[in-house]
Amino acid sequence: MNSEKKIKIPKKIKVEISTPIDIYYNKYIIFILGFSLSLISVIAFIYYYKNGLGLAYNDARSHLDIGRRVVEGLHTGFAQLGSVWLPLTHLLMILTIWNDFMWHSGLSGAIQSMAAFVATGLLIYMFLREMEVGMLGRLVGVILFAANINVLYLQSTAMTELMLLGTMTAGAYHLLRWFKTEALIYFLYSAFFIMLATLVRYDAWFMLFFSSAMIGFYLFKKYDYSRAEGFFVLFFTLGGFGIFLWFLWNAVIFKDPLYFAFGPYSAHTQQDQLESAGALPTKGDWLYSLRMYAYALAYNIGAFTLFLGLASAIILWLDKKVPKNIRFATVALVAPLFFNVLALYLGHSVLYIQGISGETWFNVRYGIMMVPSIAIFVGYLIDRFKPLRPTIIGLLLFVLFFSFTSQDAVTIDDARVGSSQKNVKEVSGWLRDHTADKKGFILISVASHDSIIFSSGLPMKKFIHEGSQDYYKNAIENPDLWARWIVVRSYSDGDSTWRGIKDKPGFQRYNLVDHYPFADIYELKPEFIDNLRTDIVSDK
Repeated sequence: MNSEKKIKIPKKIKVEISTPIDIYYNKYIIFILGFSLSLISVIAFIYYYKNGLGLAYNDARSHLDIGRRVVEGLHTGFAQLGSVWLPLTHLLMILTIWNDFMWHSGLSGAIQSMAAFVATGLLIYMFLREMEVGMLGRLVGVILFAANINVLYLQSTAMTELMLLGTMTAGAYHLLRWFKTEALIYFLYSAFFIMLATLVRYDAWFMLFFSSAMIGFYLFKKYDYSRAEGFFVLFFTLGGFGIFLWFLWNAVIFKDPLYFAFGPYSAHTQQDQLESAGALPTKGDWLYSLRMYAYALAYNIGAFTLFLGLASAIILWLDKKVPKNIRFATVALVAPLFFNVLALYLGHSVLYIQGISGETWFNVRYGIMMVPSIAIFVGYLIDRFKPLRPTIIGLLLFVLFFSFTSQDAVTIDDARVGSSQKNVKEVSGWLRDHTADKKGFILISVASHDSIIFSSGLPMKKFIHEGSQDYYKNAIENPDLWARWIVVRSYSDGDSTWRGIKDKPGFQRYNLVDHYPFADIYELKPEFIDNLRTDIVSDK
């Protein structure tokens, strides 16, 4: 008896072909979006520059000074990049920081943040397009990001958050494309952008581990262990090349590959000081760490938008209509949430919420890291639940309207009145008024007083600091031969210059000429000025 094997023939095969019209249409939309985002970016920068807020963060001024010291000072060169803050943003500043306006306006650093703002907005649009979200959902996602007042402020500064958002979102976008197609080119793109992110902020180091683990787990479940292991190692090696370079840099320049992690200016040293003062309340407490970061998210994103975004993420991951590989790929979007909670728990990070964990703000801007992710999740929700679109969009517009009318930007509060600011106008003004037209160097610690250097408006060659090498060593041993003025936090061993000179005989030849909350100014007594060295010896 012959048996026949029945073969099912599909009634309809759906084939999607990108026509020239589709390609042209997409490019047209991208161009319009890019132009609109660029215009918004420029307007925001001008607004905050005119209001004097672009340089409110002390860290913004320090970032600009790092870039400037590479090209101008008593000892120039790439060694001025230092060991604590990762180097990519400072390297990019070198292209423009030589110009005084670009330096003192903050534009040399802000222009990178502005470019990253535009790129992140476009990446949100393209991410949602890859998820096959309709045009309305894509635009809502972009608007939620671009109209966030905290994002608009930070993109107008020389801070590093926007550059990190741009590179990490690019890495997540290409990771999504790889999960869809398993095309090697997208795998390489993702590793490349995550590698760039690891040279911006340490948050991206966790993103590298997280993405590598996702790739390994996905391939192990789908194929076998050997393929999972191979791709995991390849992605981690490519994406981790920047980390390798950073270890190498610290080994060559500072003779210790872990100098950035455990050196005297490292975050680890600062956290130890905070812990000894009882100022690390989240360390060892998961719930408190989660609570603190949840507040940071709510202040940066808005409570309603945050709740909507997190609910959208859960709905997306449970939505069987969305292919499993797409749902799995979007898990990479919550890596910043995991990282920040973990960092707070381990005591590697500190975050203060005014009225909740202290009487001031500090590092609350870390909540900005989830804005692109929330925008993408909400964009999906708009597309998924068509009957609720008018209600959701109306509520979102209502929230955005009041955030702008009330100028409710927690990042500005953090910069102006939180622990991230120092009112150094008085001390920097004294230096500008009393030293600009006189010969002589100012001995100072950049680790403690970089904002004073920036705000003084004086040239870098006027200052002797830790990066000045032999100048600094000589000035610490014999300050009266090298420094006409000394700026220190008196009686604070946290100030390396004070720690070095306080017991030196030459320090007795100075008068305390002014005292301020953040620093004291000492001037060499007139009878010793004849022995003072006031000319640049060399740049070595």
